[in-house]
Amino acid sequence: MNAGSRWVSTTGPTEVLIVRPPSGQVELRCGGELMAPSGSVAREGVAHGGEPLLLGKRYTDAASGLQLLCTKPGPGPVEVDGRPVERLDAKPLPASD
Repeated sequence: MNAGSRWVSTTGPTEVLIVRPPSGQVELRCGGELMAPSGSVAREGVAHGGEPLLLGKRYTDAASGLQLLCTKPGPGPVEVDGRPVERLDAKPLPASD
């Protein structure tokens, strides 16, 4: 997994872009099935109804350091080694009072 690589769900429309690669080898899953590099596999199966990923939002796994950007929304959940990824929220701007 390299920064800039795209990964797709094999069971639905979900696609992500690796923003920050993990510190080691990890398993990236969506809806319980392994995700694959974009263009390497045809999508099969049925999408699960898990927590959906939102377009343009960043997600992270603190244990591995992996950071993802959702480029095509769809059902999840996306998991790294069995841990669900967490959405990163924008940092609040300081008050200008």
